Formats: sequence, structure tokens, C-alpha cells
Amino acid sequence: MLVLADGRTIGTLGGGCVEAEVRKRALDLLAKRTSQLLEFNLDHDYGWDDGLICGGVMDIHVQFIDRDLIGKFDQLRRAISDQVPVLFRQPYEQKGLAKEYVEEIGPSPTLLIAGGGHVGQALGELAAKLDFNVTVIDDREEFASKDRFPSARQRITGDIELELKRFPINAGTYIVIVTRGHRHDGQALQAVIDSPARYIGLIGSKAKIKLIYDDLASKGVSVEKLMRVHAPIGYNIGAITVPEIAVSIVAELIAIRREKTQGPIAQMRMNETELRKWMERKQSD
Repeated sequence: MLVLADGRTIGTLGGGCVEAEVRKRALDLLAKRTSQLLEFNLDHDYGWDDGLICGGVMDIHVQFIDRDLIGKFDQLRRAISDQVPVLFRQPYEQKGLAKEYVEEIGPSPTLLIAGGGHVGQALGELAAKLDFNVTVIDDREEFASKDRFPSARQRITGDIELELKRFPINAGTYIVIVTRGHRHDGQALQAVIDSPARYIGLIGSKAKIKLIYDDLASKGVSVEKLMRVHAPIGYNIGAITVPEIAVSIVAELIAIRREKTQGPIAQMRMNETELRKWMERKQSD
């Protein structure tokens, strides 16, 4: 979050009372032209208005940006504009010890959607809001139009298999195959199966997917390569409608992007033993 001298902020720390307090202290530090590490204990005794009881400790470093740092950030900006991943390093001090925060910052991932039908359209709209650079390919001009994909970075009309082979797929590319039929899906998958894509997903029933796999296997595609494919595509959330299917696909894309097999909410969910212990403690209190 960037805090400006006039009190405005750009970005967020998640909102709430912590963000408000950080903004207040950041303005004081800005006036003093200095930096400081702020530490917050998120327990039941903490909170200025509604309180925070999520537990743990939150450390937030407030860095005064001088002319030297402006040059550093400008170098980061240029690297990202050039689609080059770069390491952001920020030294700070905690309890007298020198430390360093390091984060890899890279360009937004590319989501390549093969098929501009209902699912592709809903997926493109949702993924664009989640910082994916969306490209859609369809052999029908009206299905790869700006009206259907206003947020897409690219809209390509042409033979799907041929255009997929032409596309510069790299390790930051996520591919979703949602064409209008079994034959087109199989051709699309064959076009990208040897690519270095981070993710390849194929929509369809298990029966349809098996037919496509059998066909590709007969053409020499190895089992190892087929096992890379996420099929049926998306997380099993009981999706039925087109928007729900798009949500299930995006959930899987996010999990792959963040390298999570289970989301943090699932990891944090109490099991039965933990829940019973918690209830017993509450009753004894």
C-alpha cells in the first residue's frame, strides 16, 4: 500500500483497523522522512473499533521512499513491463537484527482460452478480474469478438489448432480448452500437449476425455504427458450453471498459480476433535 503525503492511499493491506492505524503512523513517519517496522498482536485484547481476534502477529514495514528508492522501483516497473520476472528486495531491522524481505515479482500470467462459447466467455470475464492476461481463440469471428470478451488482451480468429501452435506458450501460460465439440477439443489438446504451459485443462465428461486420450495415445502421446492435463477441468464444487463452472475452473487456476493443493480456508477449518475441545473450553469458561 502506498501512502501519499495528502493522506490518500493506493492499494490495500486488507482494510479494517490495522490498515487505518498503519496509514496514521505512516503519515507521521512520512513527515519525519523515516522508516519503521510496525508490529501488531492480533489477539482478543487488540482493536481500536471492532477488534481483531484472528490470532498471531502481523509485521508491517513502513518504508519512506526517497529519490534513490524511486530509481529502484522504476527499474522494477521496467522489468515487469518487459515481461521479465524480478526479485524485489527490501532490507529492514527487527529488534536490532538486520533482515531482508524478498519477493519475486513477475508479469501477470497468460490465460489462453480455446473456445469462445458460454463457458469461455464467463471464464474470460472472471479471470481478467483476477489479474490474468486473457487471450481467446475461436474459428468463429463473432465468438472471439470484443463484445463477448471486452477485457481480453487478445482476441484471435482462426483455425483453433493452428493458432494454438502459433501462440508463444511459455511456463507462465495457462491453457483452458472449452471448444464446441469433441473433435475440436482433441485437436486443441494435441496442439498444446508438448508445450511448456504451466496448466492445461480440458472440459468434458470422463467418457469424452477417455475418447480423446485414447485417440492421442494411438498417435504416440505418452501417458506422462496426458497426466499433465487437468480433466475433467476445475474443482468439484458441484457446479451446474455456466458461471459456476467458470468459478470452479478459476479456483483451480488460482490453486496452481499459488502452488496450493488445498486452500487456506480448508487448511484452517477445524476438524471434529479440535471443535469439541474448543466447545469444552468455552463451556468451562
